[in-house]
Amino acid sequence: MLVPTIGIEVHVELKSKAKVYSNSLNAFSPEANKNMTLIDYGYPGSLPVLNREVIDMALKACLALHCKINKEMHWDRKNYFYPDLPKGYQITQQDTPIGYDGYLEIEVNGKKKKIGIERIHIEEDTCKSIHSIAGTKLNFNRAGVPLIEIVSKPDMENGEEAKAYAETLRSILLYLGISDVKIEEGSMRCDTNVSLREEGSDKLGTKCEIKNIGSISNVARSIDFEIARQTKLLEAGETIKEQTRRFDDSTMETVLMREKETGNDYRYFPEPDIPYVILTDEEIEAVRKELPVLPNELKMKYRETGMSELAMNTVIANPELCAWLENLFTKVNPVITANLLTGDILSYLNKEKISLKDTKLEQDMLQDLVEALDKKEISSKQGKEILEILLTKGGNVKEIRKECGMEQISDDATLRKMITEVIENNKESVEDYKAGRDRAVKYLMGQIMKASKGQANPAKVNTLLLEMLQKY
Repeated sequence: MLVPTIGIEVHVELKSKAKVYSNSLNAFSPEANKNMTLIDYGYPGSLPVLNREVIDMALKACLALHCKINKEMHWDRKNYFYPDLPKGYQITQQDTPIGYDGYLEIEVNGKKKKIGIERIHIEEDTCKSIHSIAGTKLNFNRAGVPLIEIVSKPDMENGEEAKAYAETLRSILLYLGISDVKIEEGSMRCDTNVSLREEGSDKLGTKCEIKNIGSISNVARSIDFEIARQTKLLEAGETIKEQTRRFDDSTMETVLMREKETGNDYRYFPEPDIPYVILTDEEIEAVRKELPVLPNELKMKYRETGMSELAMNTVIANPELCAWLENLFTKVNPVITANLLTGDILSYLNKEKISLKDTKLEQDMLQDLVEALDKKEISSKQGKEILEILLTKGGNVKEIRKECGMEQISDDATLRKMITEVIENNKESVEDYKAGRDRAVKYLMGQIMKASKGQANPAKVNTLLLEMLQKY
């Protein structure tokens, strides 16, 4: 039986203020070749200067992924020719990556698994090639943008695990605040290595690398296709060749790009223009103290509240929503808060293509709304109506309730009068209740809420209704 072995290399653009080896602005610009200096051009005689902010960002990733830290680091030149690399080499960390021997924990179908992190190293991005009928042009805005490459150990066995790994890694990096990790925009890029080995054998099969994977969903699809492709070849008695392939999302297949290069092809040697960097224990601990609460910790915390898996995963996937939940967590019911944030609020944000800060809703307004829902002072339908007003116009929850006639009726005498009238007008339902038909209570409840125009306190109505039915 053939067993898949999968490893993933993830390139992540860091959002430092400047590039990694120059003081050029590290920012998107619609204007080509705007954010650049002679260093980014690879101009002869220009010398790189290492950006300390990049080291601290990379260090955060290493610590969050439980890596050991190389306290003494040097940089290397990775030599290869390509039009988007004007120097003819890329400055990277080959022999002394900033982090190594870490791990990331994933969860698939309720089962947890640790995926080893082999290494994390710092390097620079290349120019962006722009292809057209007229030819290929280069945009140097991306040249020198800082990257960290996170290389997993070959610990995954299928596309589902690989997808969970990519999603979990993206979530951690997003919470660290060091990258936008938008795979569709290129700030997070995944390359996968897939091979097959005989079950029970420690000898790994020949791997093929898959590049140009445009989404996390396609990480799983490309791997599953590649496993099927290699299985078919091996079962037919053919040999797998080490290749670089790409994933075509129109055909959902991997396509040959080139025969695989080896490490020797890059002629690595130490970068002479950047001095060694020494990290002290004090510097490492200072960065460790800046680490935020990470997604796995939040999951454990939210599960204890009884929050649904869907609401929990959705709110954690959106740091802005999660920040609101965290701020309100101890003040009001977190389950109701999460349901509102991941339900009607997120739906509105997606529809309008905006973020929470672009709405009129404020945290104290949401707190008041959750309290009203939790105390059953308003129905869920009324909550939706109030929320829509808060998102578009803002306001005070109590005042909105008063203006819209949503003041809840909780007075026993008034409710008893309403219930008596409904019972007198629905004798058949009373008989159904006596006959043990539970739906009769729901029907009577509906009639009472209708009579009160939704203003009756549902919990009190239910208690009083059952009490009064016993007397008939």
